[in-house]
Amino acid sequence: MMRSKRSKWLSGVGGVALIGSLALAGYGGGITPAEAHDNNKHQNHHLNPFKQILLKLDEVLLKLNGAGGGGEEGNYTSRWDTNKPSTARYTVLAEFNGTAVRDNNTGLVWEQTPSMTMDWDIARFHCLNKPVGGARGWRLPSVAELTSLMDPSLGAPYVPMNMFTGVQPGNYWSATSIAGSSNNKFSVDLGAGTVGSTSKSNSNNVWCVRGSMSESTY
Repeated sequence: MMRSKRSKWLSGVGGVALIGSLALAGYGGGITPAEAHDNNKHQNHHLNPFKQILLKLDEVLLKLNGAGGGGEEGNYTSRWDTNKPSTARYTVLAEFNGTAVRDNNTGLVWEQTPSMTMDWDIARFHCLNKPVGGARGWRLPSVAELTSLMDPSLGAPYVPMNMFTGVQPGNYWSATSIAGSSNNKFSVDLGAGTVGSTSKSNSNNVWCVRGSMSESTY
C-alpha cells in the first residue's frame, strides 16, 4: 500500500514537471509558442512572458559564469573551488591603484604590502581603519584564509614576491581565537610555513584582507 501511494505521488510530481516544462517552452495549456509570437509580433504585441524570463535567466548565468562577471574565469566573489599555480593565481587590481591583489583561488582581496608588527588589539583596529587604494572595509583574516595564501611549491615566505612587496618570513596575526583561551590567537609563520598561536599582547606582522568574514566574532 505504501509503495502504491509513493508511486502515485511520484507520478503526480512527474506530471507537474512535464506540464511546467511544456509551459516554459511555450506549448500546451493554451499558451502560444514563442515562435508564433515572433511571426505575428506586428499583430500581437504581447510577447510570451516565459520566453522573456528564460532570456533574463540566461543573461544572469552568462554574467556569473563568464563575460562581465569578473574576467574569463567568472565571478570571483568568495570562491574556493580553484587551485591555480602562482603564475596565474593573483591579479593586481587597478581599481585599488595597484595597491591590492586579488587571489583568484579564493576571491579574497589582499593589501599588496602587509604592515609591520603590532599587538593583536592594535592590529584589528589598524585594518578596520586603514584605507587601501582609497577603499575602507579591511580586516584581519581568519587562520584558514591566511593559511590559504601559502604556496608549498615556493620557499619562504610562500607567496610570489613579484605580486606582493614587503612580505616578511615571520608570524602574522589571524582573527581566529584559540578554543578555551581568551588571550591567544592563531598565527601563521610565513618563515616556517606553519600555524601556531600567539598571546594577543605579543607583536606579529599584519596582513589586511577584504571580503566576506568567515569568523563568527571579531
